[in-house]
Amino acid sequence: MPWITESAPEISREQIKILLDRTLEEARTRICGSPKRVLLLPPDITRMHSGAGWITEYLYQALADVADVHVIPTLGQHEPHTAEQNQTMFGAIPQERIHAHDWRHGVVQVGEVAADFVAEVSGGAADWAMPIWLNQKLIEEPWDLIINVGHVVPHEVLGFANHNKNYFIGLGGKDLICASHMAAACCGIENNLGNLLTPVRQCFNKAEDDFLGGLPDLYVQVVLARNPRGELAHTGFYAGDDLETYLSAARQSRDQNITVLDEPLDKVVCVMQADEFFSTWVANKAVYRTRMALADQGELVIIAPGLKRFGEQAEVDALIRKYGYCGTPRVMEQYRANADMQDLAHATAHLIHGSSEGRFQITYAPGHLQREDVESVNFQFADLEQTLARYPIADLSEGMNEINGERIFFIPTPSAGLWATREKLFDRQSGFGQN
Repeated sequence: MPWITESAPEISREQIKILLDRTLEEARTRICGSPKRVLLLPPDITRMHSGAGWITEYLYQALADVADVHVIPTLGQHEPHTAEQNQTMFGAIPQERIHAHDWRHGVVQVGEVAADFVAEVSGGAADWAMPIWLNQKLIEEPWDLIINVGHVVPHEVLGFANHNKNYFIGLGGKDLICASHMAAACCGIENNLGNLLTPVRQCFNKAEDDFLGGLPDLYVQVVLARNPRGELAHTGFYAGDDLETYLSAARQSRDQNITVLDEPLDKVVCVMQADEFFSTWVANKAVYRTRMALADQGELVIIAPGLKRFGEQAEVDALIRKYGYCGTPRVMEQYRANADMQDLAHATAHLIHGSSEGRFQITYAPGHLQREDVESVNFQFADLEQTLARYPIADLSEGMNEINGERIFFIPTPSAGLWATREKLFDRQSGFGQN
């Protein structure tokens, strides 16, 4: 069970600081009375809106006088932060205390989840082992206390983000990230979204039980929802060291962060914030989180002022440009025939996740990419300034709006939730509402 559970219509920053103090007291009682080396594992800047950055800064300041405290943003294969991004995300934490995760060269193998188990939990959709490669600093250095910080919200690979995703994706190695993302793609993105225990989540739970039981760790997880003023606010705080800590937070997120619609939407307009989303790798969360709400032949318009590339690394960017978002059958056909797609299987999975499968149109209004770039990967292009003039986002409220006679459904922060029709949410292979 969670050590600390707090759920309210709105939890203030000061209240969260009090809850963090209580969490540290519990950790001193349950894990280590006087921790001398502490590791903080927050998300990266693509979760900045969650408050995880200032929460990490508060924990650092609370511990730095008595312990040697280090921070590793759980980047996965995302681009490492610049010094300016670290300061934006983590405030006054010294730069030399923040370490970039190297998913290719800074990892060690601690074991593997057997192919038989992967096949069992995935119903045969995936039948390969998951080699568990994790951050070398996490595994090989001595720690008295490890605190995972994160935002529990619907997620395309794991059903809900955070908890041990911090380890197995955020601090994972290339082979693990590739194997897990491809497994999720083969299970079907719409079977993953909003489910508490997806096949990949079950694999990660087993890996945590089998290989990480000796870590002196705990989870600090927050849930956010929009308050009556339309602002994202903290509504849940869960701290503890077990699976139920995740499940409790995920159940609240399921209740608060999934918008269930009776009818599909013909047109959705989203905003991917310029200070968080620079590639379609992360900006495509707008596609993931709305795909179950969009009508056949509908349109998704993504306003992305910060968008300047497709992949987070040069080789992934090149692969996306080479093959494009062309739908599952074509991607899988190419995957079987091309070594580069097999080598970067997580990128292949991303091409599947980011395609509308020809069912609806995806239109990007990017800040930096050109029309020929966007159209080359099978998206539609819209001019950013013209789109902002057509859809004055500061004047729109989340939900249905009418602009110059056009009805649109506006979502200001698609990464903070999931939108789906009742039919698509409840009539699918994985059981929504289980657990």
